[in-house]
Amino acid sequence: MEKLIRLLTDEDYPHLEAMDTGMKDDYVQRVFPRLVRGNNRLYGLFLDGQLVSIGGYSIYAKHHAMLGRLRSDRRFRGSDLATELMSYVMQEAFRSEDIQWVGANTQEDNAAARRVLEKLKLKKLTALHGALTKDTSALVAGAKTWNEVHDLQRKKEWVHQAYVENSNLFPYECYYPFPASWELFNNEDLQKWSFYENDKQTRFLITKTDQKKHYYLHAVYPWSDITNQAGLWETISKDYEKVLKQTKSEAYIWMDLTKEEAQTLPPNHSFQLPSPWILHGMNKREWNQTGACHSPKFVEPQSPTAP
Repeated sequence: MEKLIRLLTDEDYPHLEAMDTGMKDDYVQRVFPRLVRGNNRLYGLFLDGQLVSIGGYSIYAKHHAMLGRLRSDRRFRGSDLATELMSYVMQEAFRSEDIQWVGANTQEDNAAARRVLEKLKLKKLTALHGALTKDTSALVAGAKTWNEVHDLQRKKEWVHQAYVENSNLFPYECYYPFPASWELFNNEDLQKWSFYENDKQTRFLITKTDQKKHYYLHAVYPWSDITNQAGLWETISKDYEKVLKQTKSEAYIWMDLTKEEAQTLPPNHSFQLPSPWILHGMNKREWNQTGACHSPKFVEPQSPTAP
């Protein structure tokens, strides 16, 4: 049986369509053209010309790669093909000179994907609820909103203190937190994101808009006292109203919360708390230490040379 792993292109859509994944309304099929170009890479594992497993990665801020889009044909499960494919994909990501960190974010109840990540020796870093709400009434009390920060240097001071100094996880986008480094905070983004600080200048908040299936106001707050800071939720609510006016469509507030933080929400809160997303990852130095960088690379069969 001939085995082949290669990058997928637009022409491979019929192969994807023929896979029996058991998934209904799979977004990978809907946005397939976007997943094979730009900052996205999608690979397929073929057996005798049949696509049996797919997986890939997306590049963020030039130096971070997030694995994902793992799908397998149910008729070929149990053969560790998904692990073989994702091991290859991870090696390809790390072989890029620019990529310094590779990770994956999968929901806690996705046992199959978590087993693959464990086999890849990716370390578990955190578990976060992508907490969603349209209603903050249980958290607002009419307090004064926080003061907006416009000065770029002040924004950098907050980012350094809260994230970069200790490589704390930064929610770069909805679904995609990364260990903080200055590569995640270019001047253009810092100017575009809204920063706020309280009157005592002891706390700050970042709000930014994101779009996945819906529009989101992504509220980034690096402390666990989410219910004890007067004006925090008033500030978030005010920016959420702006998003609703700008998008004129369905939109949510998104905040990444640990399980412990979610438990501090008031009993009458309106947040949706789906299964937590578990972030796994390693940097290039750690990958080199595993010896995986010296593993034989899967060689794609070459087309026969014409006589």
